[in-house]
Amino acid sequence: IEKQIIAYQKQVAAINKKIIALQEKLDKIKKKNGMTTGRKVTVTVMTLQPEKFHHFFDASAEIASVHEAYISPEVNGQLEEIEVSEGDRVKKGQLLAKLNSDVIQDNIRELKTSLELASYTYQKQKSLWDKHIGSELQYLQAKTNFESLQNKLATLQTEYERTFIKSPIDGYVDAIDVKVGEMALPGQRLFHVVNLRQLYVNAQISEAYLPVIHRGDPVDVRFPAFPSIVLHKKVYRIGKVINKQSRTFKLQLKINNPQNLLKPNLLAVIRINDYTNPRALVVPSFVLREDIQGYYLYVVSTKRGQPLARKKYVKIGKSFNKKTEIVSGLHPGDTLITQGYNNVSNGSVLNIRK
Repeated sequence: IEKQIIAYQKQVAAINKKIIALQEKLDKIKKKNGMTTGRKVTVTVMTLQPEKFHHFFDASAEIASVHEAYISPEVNGQLEEIEVSEGDRVKKGQLLAKLNSDVIQDNIRELKTSLELASYTYQKQKSLWDKHIGSELQYLQAKTNFESLQNKLATLQTEYERTFIKSPIDGYVDAIDVKVGEMALPGQRLFHVVNLRQLYVNAQISEAYLPVIHRGDPVDVRFPAFPSIVLHKKVYRIGKVINKQSRTFKLQLKINNPQNLLKPNLLAVIRINDYTNPRALVVPSFVLREDIQGYYLYVVSTKRGQPLARKKYVKIGKSFNKKTEIVSGLHPGDTLITQGYNNVSNGSVLNIRK
């Protein structure tokens, strides 16, 4: 198989040489015909001058909320009341739901009664101990019992407060996942509250672009669902880890959303500048043609005062927005044929349209 591949490669190389020879012969014939008949090809031209060239690439992205919360209870309990509905706007600390707390309240009342007795006993023992009456052991026992009951009461009061489920952020109640009467457990999602004022735009970018993207770089953001909205933002954060499966890193923008039009998970497209040449020779992409020797175009040369078409092979760089950077093959001041180039060949006599 390898020998066959080598043989075919030799055949292709031989054919390419024949094509080049025939192309050169054809160009000479066309040139001769053009010169002898005096027929001129009308063309439009432009003079090349260095200009600033930017290249951009687009990347798909998704929106995520900066502030959102999936709310679960901190203690077990039966859901007794739900104070909000889906779509309601809530404030930080606002009550969303209440768990049944009858047992906890009974324990608190019982503990308060015991604490009153323990406090009275402790104060009596302290008063006697201050007068050097009674034993130190009795005083310490009364003190320890009093402080222990205080700690237990504080713990029960904390548990009681946790039966009131409150919103940790300002936002909107997007989902309620339980009903009154159902049991609620720690870790079980009860509410989803989302704040739309500030959003992240997250994109996964190929690691190949890592050297050319930096925090603070300008980025354009567009949304297919809202074509009229175009945001000009800066890179907010670049991920510190490359994803092993996709070979990408995270790029994040932070945007404001004052009218709440944009929603989490909405698709976005970000446009990033990955290359800039302040003095590039740029040509319209449509004038470039290609043969087996590479890319070429036609420029104007002069012979005995007569403008002629000259075929020039060039090395191209990046292309964007119907423009292509020429890396080599052209120089500032060269005159490029931009219209009528399909009708000329190497050496064609030209009539340059003003």
